[in-house]
Amino acid sequence: MIIGITGTPGTGKTSASALIGGVLDLNELIKDGGLYRGIDEARDSLVADMDAVYDRVCGIADVRDGNLVIEGHLSHHVSDSAIVLRLAPDELEKRLMARGYSGAKISENALAEAVDVILVEALDWCDKVYEIDTTGKTVEEVADAIQGILDAIGRGIKIDGYEPGSVDWLESEASCLVNFDYDR
Repeated sequence: MIIGITGTPGTGKTSASALIGGVLDLNELIKDGGLYRGIDEARDSLVADMDAVYDRVCGIADVRDGNLVIEGHLSHHVSDSAIVLRLAPDELEKRLMARGYSGAKISENALAEAVDVILVEALDWCDKVYEIDTTGKTVEEVADAIQGILDAIGRGIKIDGYEPGSVDWLESEASCLVNFDYDR
């Protein structure tokens, strides 16, 4: 089984995955494996060839014992199950600013987080989806929550508390839509 740790950029995927260990970095695989069709200059990102990504990930999963865990904001497109990390849009904006993202890229990602883009995609693509609100949590707490879900999946047991749809930013003061600046 392929399990994706996904979410809007800045929600904590890479940091938490580093603490778990043994997690395949999908962005690194795409870049190092040449699994892209070009560069999106406006977004300063690679345009992934998702057919090639899917084939490569499935090839890796086929030769592994046990589940393959991958992380990246596209991982839900090639996974059987997804763990979607969520972060309050106002906090997400701060993290992306600290990374030096452009105003347009920050707005695009904060808006995507506010309206559940990754969650909706994961529900469309994956058989099982879990959702973790990372707002106010340490990296260790997020990694522990992910590990608990991975352990439950590995043992074939149901885990409660991470149902998709449990996070709703639209009604929250944390939503970037409250003070959204459309001129950024």
